[in-house]
Amino acid sequence: MLPVKEEYTNMPVTGIMSEIAGVASLLWQKGWAERNGGNLSVNLTACVGEWVPGSPLLLSEFVLGRSFALLAGDVLYLTGTGTRMRDVAQRPFETGCFIRVGIDGRHCEAWAVKGVNPSSELPSHFAVQQFLKSEGKGYTAVLHTHPTELIALTHNRLFLESSYLTRTLWSMIPEARIFIQRGVGVIPYTMPGSSILAELTIKALAAHDVVLWEKHGALSVGKDIEDCFDNIDTLNKSAMIYMSAHMAGFQPEGLSDAQLNELGETYDH
Repeated sequence: MLPVKEEYTNMPVTGIMSEIAGVASLLWQKGWAERNGGNLSVNLTACVGEWVPGSPLLLSEFVLGRSFALLAGDVLYLTGTGTRMRDVAQRPFETGCFIRVGIDGRHCEAWAVKGVNPSSELPSHFAVQQFLKSEGKGYTAVLHTHPTELIALTHNRLFLESSYLTRTLWSMIPEARIFIQRGVGVIPYTMPGSSILAELTIKALAAHDVVLWEKHGALSVGKDIEDCFDNIDTLNKSAMIYMSAHMAGFQPEGLSDAQLNELGETYDH
């Protein structure tokens, strides 16, 4: 049986849940999370160990369709299925699930404060989380959301080419080049929630920290959920500047190759 009251007093977990709530609030305020759009996951293993925060309610035990061996024994938080980000912002403990992965990487236990089922995107999140762990960069967070201006750009076929999109976004503000050093991957429209989309996303993440899904949304990975949000927020600001210039009737000049190279030489690591 899990502890009943300690879920709100374990400071490392509480701090992460506060970050999740803060990001969820920003996603809603920006209009990037209509209805139940978007989802997120965070690997909590480093701060909870064998302890799972939550109520003593064992929601379900289930077996995954494939083994995620690198996640064996890990504890992950996922937003719940059908969850609205505006609700996550108010009640992160009650709108998500804590998943403990069995030692075989397949058998799982889902714990929830209010009986919320894990996101239907659970297999995709697990696949990305396993990839992040294999990379060994200390990335623990995955965020999928619907940034308006970035999605709008994918309705123009020019921006479905990763290098063209990246060069355009980098050139709008220095911060895009400084912080999104690996650029943006682009995936042609693929059925949302499909295993194919997950596979294509993982392939793109080998070279990028942010992936844009045509006519759908964006996915970002990082060391924490705020890092994921900042990546997308910076890129969407670039897209807004690009579109604002066009709405004002002119083609934005953008930073030159020399200026972008200077930024890269100064900040890339």
